[in-house]
Amino acid sequence: MDEGALRADIVRVAKAMDAAGFAPSKSGNVSARIAGGMLITPSGLPYAAMEPADIVDLAEDGSVRAGARKPSSEAPFHAAIYAARPDARAIVHTHSPKATALACARRPIPAFHYMVAYCGGPDIRVADYATFGTDALAENAVRALDGRKAVLLANHGVIAIGATLDGALAIAGEVENLAGQYLALLAAGLEPVVLDADEMARVAEKFASYGKVG
Repeated sequence: MDEGALRADIVRVAKAMDAAGFAPSKSGNVSARIAGGMLITPSGLPYAAMEPADIVDLAEDGSVRAGARKPSSEAPFHAAIYAARPDARAIVHTHSPKATALACARRPIPAFHYMVAYCGGPDIRVADYATFGTDALAENAVRALDGRKAVLLANHGVIAIGATLDGALAIAGEVENLAGQYLALLAAGLEPVVLDADEMARVAEKFASYGKVG
């Protein structure tokens, strides 16, 4: 995909994230890896008004290479994730309501449903809290994402990574779906039955056999 098409794709996915209710009050951000860096959504611009020309081109270290707008304040964790995870081609960061509620309780999502494996592992961890936009948050996110495709950020939101923009958005959507189911169980006073590690490994193998996930 050429850069112009990729810019348009980032805008499309960002607007889809917003339409799904995952980005209240202009929160969240979307990026995609390119040669020597990344393209990322700008800071503070409503998604409804966003155009491909608004997307900012950053170098691998997070410095601006091209773009008239200020990049997302969360560019540091995008840069850190791309540096640590060669498999990540796209990142979607949301403040989706149900998953963010769990993040604010600092409660990870266990393997109560086999679809947790879709998010890259036997659970969805919570990254330690750090102020938004900081290198400390970037370090915490990278650490919690080890062996995973999604993580809850304590008192903050969700990060999902994928091989494609649509793949990352799908993982973010599944995190929100799982969070809603988990919260419903907890609200009903029910104790979720957690699948064991062997079963989650079998599920992961079955996902792999269906083709590349995310």
